[in-house]
Amino acid sequence: MLDRKFMLVVVAAWGLQTGAFAEKESSGAHWGYTGKTGPSHWAELSKEYAVCRDGRHQSPVNITKSVKAKLPPLEFNYHPIPLVIENNGHTIKITADNKAGDLKIGEKIYHLVQFHTHEPSEEAINGKRSAMVIHLVHQDDDNHLAVVAILFDEGDTTNPLLDKLVKFLPKRPGEPQSHQELIDINQLLPAEKDYYTYEGSLTTPPCTEGVKWIILKQPMPIGAIDLIQYQKLYPRNARPLQPLNEREVFSSN
Repeated sequence: MLDRKFMLVVVAAWGLQTGAFAEKESSGAHWGYTGKTGPSHWAELSKEYAVCRDGRHQSPVNITKSVKAKLPPLEFNYHPIPLVIENNGHTIKITADNKAGDLKIGEKIYHLVQFHTHEPSEEAINGKRSAMVIHLVHQDDDNHLAVVAILFDEGDTTNPLLDKLVKFLPKRPGEPQSHQELIDINQLLPAEKDYYTYEGSLTTPPCTEGVKWIILKQPMPIGAIDLIQYQKLYPRNARPLQPLNEREVFSSN
């Protein structure tokens, strides 16, 4: 089990996406998505990022096949919370307070910590990435992380919560902005809760492994106008796909 103090630092630092909390590294090493600070150079920027290169269970991955398994249902128990939104230089992140609720998977309960955006989606299904993804980041009482990925495809309708958040998007990186506006995270969730799951990592430095990934199969819509507003800030904040290696991806149906 990872040391609690270390995990709290990781949680505070990882904004994935961005996926992943990311986005304030404990070493202070600057990283990005292009050029000399891009993903192919992350391991060179700090010794703390070595697993970004050397890890065998990295994320995101391309799901081309899966093993059907008797997986427990996902029980989402979210409550409306005041909006705390941040442009942290890598993603748009919304911080959840201790009243936000949790996710129950079997006997395990994971508390929602934050969620953030990636454009396009980091994970791919049969080689196809969606226009955008929301990563809902959770942590259990033993400091294990579970991230739920909700895929968004451009459509004729839009998601009501993403449409609301557009009005509050910070145009420049800075400190979190608190608003009286309440947000209902349940609005992000699709009606069908079938999912893929596998063991992976943070998708941003330090790329820590041991993260439980859950990718919901049913995509949600995002309107073209809303999508453009998110893309104006972060048009491509997605890590390249990583080798699956010996891992298996399990499917709930």
